[in-house]
Amino acid sequence: MPGALDTAIDAAAGPGGPFHPAIGALLDAREEFPAEACAVLDGCGTARAYVPAELGGAPGGLPELVAVLRTVARRDVTVAVAHGKTFLGSVPTWVAGTDEQRRALARRVLAGAVVCWGLTEPGHGSDLLAGELTAEPADGGWRLDGAKWPINNATRGDLISVLARTAPEGGPRGFSQLLVDKHALAPGSWSPLPKEPTHGIRGADISGIRFTGAAAPADALTGRPGDGLDIVLRSLQLTRTMCTSLSLGAGEHALRLAHDFAAGRAMYGTTLLRLPLARRVLGRAAASLALADAASLLAARAAHHLPGEMSVVSAAVKAGVPEIVQLAVDDLAELLGARGFLTEHHAHGAFQKLERDHRIVAIFDGSTAVNRASLINQFPVLARLHHMGTYDAESLAATVAAQPVPPIDAGALRLFSRTGCSVVQALPAAAERLGALAAAGAVPRRAAELAAALAAEVAAVADAMAALRPAGRNTPPEAFETARRYERALRKRAPPTCCSPTPATSRGSPRSRPRWNGPWNSSDRATRHPRRRTNRCWRRSRNRRRS
Repeated sequence: MPGALDTAIDAAAGPGGPFHPAIGALLDAREEFPAEACAVLDGCGTARAYVPAELGGAPGGLPELVAVLRTVARRDVTVAVAHGKTFLGSVPTWVAGTDEQRRALARRVLAGAVVCWGLTEPGHGSDLLAGELTAEPADGGWRLDGAKWPINNATRGDLISVLARTAPEGGPRGFSQLLVDKHALAPGSWSPLPKEPTHGIRGADISGIRFTGAAAPADALTGRPGDGLDIVLRSLQLTRTMCTSLSLGAGEHALRLAHDFAAGRAMYGTTLLRLPLARRVLGRAAASLALADAASLLAARAAHHLPGEMSVVSAAVKAGVPEIVQLAVDDLAELLGARGFLTEHHAHGAFQKLERDHRIVAIFDGSTAVNRASLINQFPVLARLHHMGTYDAESLAATVAAQPVPPIDAGALRLFSRTGCSVVQALPAAAERLGALAAAGAVPRRAAELAAALAAEVAAVADAMAALRPAGRNTPPEAFETARRYERALRKRAPPTCCSPTPATSRGSPRSRPRWNGPWNSSDRATRHPRRRTNRCWRRSRNRRRS
């Protein structure tokens, strides 16, 4: 699907087309919804990527969805956000709905229905347990009262998945999830809240909805009464992983704009692209994107093979990928100079638009701090299992193998991982194996040295996690820094250059040959190491994209 979609977007990117940068800039200035661009995606059957394959959706699972929305985001993040929200609104039903509910929603989505997700409320932010919107039993169904805000596509959406308080006392078991069809509600029982002006994604429908005695049928309930928070937290493990596609697309767009500018900018008798500093900035950004790409793909595949560990993996990539991409975009902005801030120069101001658009990704579906707090809550298990040296070798091998993914087992998603994070916990065995291969001359010695250094860093992080004690709301700042170090370890472990564990029962048995597909020394922008950011990294990343 991404290839056909890319071709269609190319055709729509000509002068006057909905994906032409001038049109995107015009809609952005007017804060106008990109309806024609979304229609192009509709015509390509993009909605199939939002539906599980077993329900008639596109094959390929979460990795395919990430690739699809990344293809859109590399042209316009606003369009990807506006159209991709249907997946987010549908996930609670995919995770906890009955077979009939899942089939019914699949038919609606495939027919073009727009679905949104109403979680947050005015004055409460990410504190979902403070939600005041209520759903009370009435006349064999549910009566909804209250507001959700700010919600993407709250006004334009046909259906809204709502987290509602169903027990007056609230608490973890006091909320339920309902899927509400706005078209089936009585006139006057709901009203849209005004679209909010935003710094980025200006054309997106960021608004809200208010219910006033809205009557929903009994089968609007998703899962059991009181399961709402559980459903939300498990669903977020998939939507947070999907959000990385927005960062990857924005980063690729920024890199392309910066490269094109540098190639055409005449300076000092040559072009900016030929100056060492410019090559260093471009290579650094390309290496960062390659690292983010590997982490995103690994997380998307882990949802299918390691669903029980997604509470760790999704939080780590959602906190880490937007951060590393934003840092790369910031570097590229300096390379463009004033052209990175002007709205009517160099591709119609596309760079300043994507830079504004991307900043919201770090907030979507839980901010960076929220995701790091989720990791902190799992520190005791992560530290203990790392010190024990245990991991799911068979499932990890399937995760990194270039094979089709099975359907996601939503029932295996857990609020807290019982097996930690196999990706990170397998690192000492992988480093040991690389050391043996290097001694035999089968791999470069530098690869083994870098693997050993990363294994030592992970061991230090595990020690730091073990030393921290649960502190509830008074979590110390150093815990968040430890979570950040853990994210970096997972990102560095993600590139397929690290030999993955075999599915053999013997924990350390090596493969017959290692897998070498990318640079172990890709620079992690967040670590602030300036060396090795060369033009070679840029060429390698560009060649991968072309292939």
